[in-house]
Amino acid sequence: MTLDISAIRRQFPILDQELIYLDSAATAQKPQIVIDALKEFYAKKNANVHRGMHGLAEQATTAYENARTSVQKFINAASPEEIIFTKSCTESINLVANSYSSRREGVRGRGSVVLSLLEHHSNIVPWMMCGAHLHWINIDEYGNTRLEQLDTYLKQENIELVAITGQSNVLGTRPPLKEIIQKAHAAGAYVLVDAAQLVAHHQVNVQELDCDFLAFSAHKLYGPTGIGVLYGKRELLEKMPPFIGGGMMIKEATQTGFTPADIPQKFEGGTPPIAQAIGLAAALEWLEQFAWKDIEEHEHALLKHAEHILKNIDGLKILPACHPEPDEGRHAQDVMVRRAHHDMERSGCLSFVLDKVHPHDLTDILGEQGICLRAGHHCAMPLHKRLNIPASTRVSFGIYNTIQEIDILADAIQHAQKILQ
Repeated sequence: MTLDISAIRRQFPILDQELIYLDSAATAQKPQIVIDALKEFYAKKNANVHRGMHGLAEQATTAYENARTSVQKFINAASPEEIIFTKSCTESINLVANSYSSRREGVRGRGSVVLSLLEHHSNIVPWMMCGAHLHWINIDEYGNTRLEQLDTYLKQENIELVAITGQSNVLGTRPPLKEIIQKAHAAGAYVLVDAAQLVAHHQVNVQELDCDFLAFSAHKLYGPTGIGVLYGKRELLEKMPPFIGGGMMIKEATQTGFTPADIPQKFEGGTPPIAQAIGLAAALEWLEQFAWKDIEEHEHALLKHAEHILKNIDGLKILPACHPEPDEGRHAQDVMVRRAHHDMERSGCLSFVLDKVHPHDLTDILGEQGICLRAGHHCAMPLHKRLNIPASTRVSFGIYNTIQEIDILADAIQHAQKILQ
C-alpha cells in the first residue's frame, strides 16, 4: 500500500508553515503523537523512576520500562535488558569505547579497531580518545566500502573490533553489514554498528544481523532529542564495567567500594531521560502503522528524483564524484557490480557541490526562502578529505517529503546560482 503523504504531513505541526524541510539527517521533525506524549508525562505523570513507592513514581517507572521494551521489539533484541538508554548515539558509542576498552582484553591491550572513511566523527573520536590503534577501510569511486581491505586487516592485524556505520550521513550509502559482521566474527572480532542514519529508513533486526553492539538516537527517528540507545549482547554488557558512576547504577556502596547493578541499570547512572524515553516509545508506536517496504519505496523515489533533477543543473556534482585510487584497477565487470550495489544500497540523503558556489552561501540563500538544507563537512571530515573537498551541501529526506519539494529545491538552486556565481 502506498503512503498517504498528505495525511502524514498533517500529523507534523511544524509543516503547517511555509517550510521545505530537507534536513532530516540532522534531526527529523516530530509528529503530534510524540509532542502529546511529552506533554502528557510532564502534565500528569512527572516523577523520578525506580525511587518511589507512590503512584506517580510507579506510573513513571512503568512507562519508562515499557519504552525499553518498545525499543527491544523495534530492533528485535533478545531481551529488554540488552537496551541501554543514553543521552545520544554519540554517548552510546563513547560508552562502548570507554567501558569495553577498559577491560583487560579490550582495545587498549589486545587489538586494534577498524573504521571506514564513511564514519561520522562520533564513531571516530571516541576510539582515538581511548587509545585504540586504528585501521581504515577506504571507499571506491561509488562510495562503497572496499571490503578487500577489511579482509587484509582481519588476516594480518590483531583486530579487536570493527566499528562501522549502517548508512553514511553524507552519501547515503550503506555498507553490507551482514557480510562485514560475518567476516569480523570469523576472525574473532566484534562489531559495533552506528545506526544513527539507518534506523529511520530501513528495518533493523539485531539478531538477524548478529552485531555485537548497535547505537542510534531518537531524534533522527521522529522522536525527541536528549535520548540515545545502545544495544549490546547480554554476555558482553555483563562483562563491561560501568560508564558513569552515581545513583541508580549500584547494588551497594560502602566507604571502600561499590557493587554495580545488573544490566541495564549498570549503565544508566543518574536520573535517566524519562520523558524522552516515553517520547521515543510514542515515535515507535507511530511508525508501526507503516510498512517498511512502503517507507523505503517512497524515500527511494525521492532520492532517485533528486538525483535525476539535480544532476542536470550545470556545475552541480552529486557526491561521491571521487576518482579511483592508483591501486583500484578493476575489471569492467567488477566496476558494474559496485555501481549496481551503490544504486541499490543508498537512501536517506545525498550531498553535492556546485561550481564556484560555497555550500554555506547556497544554504544561506535557500534558508531565507524556507528551504532547510545542511552545509559543511557534516562531522565527516576524513570522508570529505577523501573526496578532495572542504565542504558539501546535503539534502536529506524524511517520510513527510514530496517530489514537489524537490522540484522547488532545484529551481531555487538555479536561481541562487545566478546570484552567487
